[in-house]
Amino acid sequence: MAKWSRLLGAACLLSMLLALTACGNGQSADGKVHIEFFQNKPEAKESFNRLIDKFNQENPDIVVTQSNPPDAETVLMTRVVKEDVPDVIGMGATDTYSVLGQSDIFADLTGEPLLDRINPRYMQMLTDLTGRKEITGIPYAANADGIMYNRAIFKKLNLEVPKTWDELLDTAQKIKDAGITPFYLTYKDDWTSNLLFNALAPNIAGIDFFLERRDDKVSFQDPVMREVAEKALAVLPFGTNDNFGRTYADGNRAFANGEAAMYIQGSWAIPEIRKANADIDLGFFATPTGDDAEANKLVSGVDTLLAVSENTPHRAESLKFVEFLLADEQISQYIKEQTAFSAVEGIDQDDPAVTELQPYFESGRLVDFADHYIPAAVQLNSMVQGFLQGGDVDAFLKRLDSEWTKVANRRS
Repeated sequence: MAKWSRLLGAACLLSMLLALTACGNGQSADGKVHIEFFQNKPEAKESFNRLIDKFNQENPDIVVTQSNPPDAETVLMTRVVKEDVPDVIGMGATDTYSVLGQSDIFADLTGEPLLDRINPRYMQMLTDLTGRKEITGIPYAANADGIMYNRAIFKKLNLEVPKTWDELLDTAQKIKDAGITPFYLTYKDDWTSNLLFNALAPNIAGIDFFLERRDDKVSFQDPVMREVAEKALAVLPFGTNDNFGRTYADGNRAFANGEAAMYIQGSWAIPEIRKANADIDLGFFATPTGDDAEANKLVSGVDTLLAVSENTPHRAESLKFVEFLLADEQISQYIKEQTAFSAVEGIDQDDPAVTELQPYFESGRLVDFADHYIPAAVQLNSMVQGFLQGGDVDAFLKRLDSEWTKVANRRS
C-alpha cells in the first residue's frame, strides 16, 4: 500500500510540474493556448457557442471555452477578489463595469486598431461610466429601450405612432376608449418598472445630470427629476387592472397574443414575444419624452462589451478572439440571432420590427440608460417599483438622494 501511495504521490507531483511548465510556456499540456470567455447573458450562450466553435476550427492552436454562470456579475466580482479574472469578459456597460473599469482589472486597449470600427457614441458611454480616458472595454452589441406596439391594432384604430409625450398619452386614451388595454405593464418584476424611468431621465435630465450628481453639483430633488417622476406615474391609468401583479413573462405572452396595443420594453424581448406568437406584426418606437420630437433620443446602451484581463498570459490570443467577434460576418450573425444592434459601424439590424429605430442609429440620436450611472447598491429597481405603487414623488426623490449619498460615502 505504501508503495502505491508513493507512486501515486509522485504521479500527482509530476502532473503538477507538467501543468506548471505548460503554463509557463503560455500553453497547456495539449500544446494549445486555452482562453476562458466569461459572459453574462444566458440568452446569448448558444449564439456565442456557435461563434466560439467557428473560431476554434479556424484557429487550431487556440481553444476558447465559454463560462456563463447564473448571477454572472456577482460571480465575476467574487473572482476578481480572488485574482481569478477570466481572459476575455463579455458584460453590459453597467455599474459593475464602471467599478471594475476604474480598478485596473481590464487591459488598457487605447490605440488598438480594433477601436477604429466602433461607433464613437458607444465609446463615449464607456468612458463616461468609468470617468477615465483609457479604453478598457470595446462595445460589441447594443440594445434599445422603448415602446413596442401592435401594428394591427394601430391600423384598426387608425392611429399614428406618437412623436411627443402629449401624443403618447392622447394615443393611449384613444386605445382605452376603444376598449383595448393601452399598455401591458409588468411591474411585479421590479426591473421592468424601471424601463420608463430609463427612457425619461436621460432625455429630460440628460446623462450630464448623473455625472454632475457624482460631484454633488445637482440633486434628485431638482425640478427636472420631478418631471421624470410625474411622467412615470402618468402611464399607470393606461395599464391593466393589475399592473403590479403581472410579470415580464406574462407581458411577453399577453402582448404577443394581442391583449394590449403597447408594451414598454427593450429590444431583448422581441425573440421571447415571437416564441409566443411568430406571426405578430410588431413595431417599436423610441419613447417620446417631451414636446420636441426632433430633440427626442433613443435610449440605447452597450448590452455587451468585450474586455481583456490585464493579467492574462494570453493577451495576443485574447485580442485575436475579440477581433474575430468584431468581424462583419460574426457581428452580423450575433445581432440577427439576438435582435440586437451592432456597435461596429456599417452593420445594420434589418429586422422589420425595429425599422423605425434605424434613423436614430444613423443620425447618432442615442443616449445611454440612466441606471448605468446609478450605483447598483442604491437598488433603483425596487425603489422605482415602490414609488410607482405609493405615488409619493417627494419621498421618492429624497430617498434617491439619500441612498446615493450612502453608497458614495462607502466607496470613498
